[in-house]
Amino acid sequence: MPLARTADLVAAAYREGFGVLACNVIMLEHAEAIVAGAEAVGRPVILQLSENAINFHHGRLHPIAAAACAVAEAAAVDVAVHLDHVEDERLLHACAGTGASSVMFDASALDYSANVAATKSAAQWAHREGLFLEAELGEVGGKDGAHAPGVRTDPGEAAEFVAATGVDALAVAVGSSHAMAERSATLDFELIRALRAAVPVPLVLHGSSGVADSELRNAVGAGITKINVGTLLNVRFTAAVRDFLAADPNVSDPRRYLAPAREAIADAVAGLITAING
Repeated sequence: MPLARTADLVAAAYREGFGVLACNVIMLEHAEAIVAGAEAVGRPVILQLSENAINFHHGRLHPIAAAACAVAEAAAVDVAVHLDHVEDERLLHACAGTGASSVMFDASALDYSANVAATKSAAQWAHREGLFLEAELGEVGGKDGAHAPGVRTDPGEAAEFVAATGVDALAVAVGSSHAMAERSATLDFELIRALRAAVPVPLVLHGSSGVADSELRNAVGAGITKINVGTLLNVRFTAAVRDFLAADPNVSDPRRYLAPAREAIADAVAGLITAING
């Protein structure tokens, strides 16, 4: 299928009240597995390339972006490509022309006024390039961004931030946290509903790996549109590799252990998409 646009996938989910899953890609096998999982349940998905993933590829955006776009274009469902947690303005500007239709610009570690200024500039550039821009409203003072323990996004401040910056989607702090290996986070659904009422753009939940299926489903019902997952997929991938190598420690062909690892991610993605949309 033609490469989908993040703006279209998110707009449809926002309008119809369902959730769209966005999954982190580190290497080709991630992209293949994520798309396979989405195809298994016949739903769209977003492939995300983070700044950390680009750094893993020696800072070279174009090869991994081209791979993700090629996998997306070969999919039987709508798939968009997104750059996630971009802090470097040079990387932000490099995404134009890669096939990625959106970027999450992360200035959440800055204090509020600096975050507004940097994000507004990023949004203006993105819109000139025809790109959808997501942002994150960080903690005032900016020590650990929006996902510092206990931090919550204020609905009034969120509405002011969106109006001041012109962003197309907003990642909010409602109880999740990045890089959680256990699914024990508790979300504040009353806050999500208040944010949905106050903020005129789709809401994004980062750190969704640490949130149980039922909580994710309730988050969508309360007003979350885009759900980001990374760590959960890596946990499943790595567990499959460990299990295979433990059973056959003499194997040397990486295809032998990458195949079940890829299947583990596909199964996880299919399960997540089904869970968040009931």
